[in-house]
Amino acid sequence: MSEKKIVWDELSPDDRLKYEIAEELGLLEKVKTLGWKSLTAKETGRIGGLMTKKKRETLH
Repeated sequence: MSEKKIVWDELSPDDRLKYEIAEELGLLEKVKTLGWKSLTAKETGRIGGLMTKKKRETLH
């Protein structure tokens, strides 16, 4: 499979955060080559949990 190009300026703030967290967790290459559906439930949950945590931190 070919790697998908991410157009940063076209992403919503939530999607940007999701990509940033995927990169922090070392999952970005997997997402870019295989897509979000390739992630396990555990990996997806981790991303969702960290997104929630970071959103809460910015509100307080």
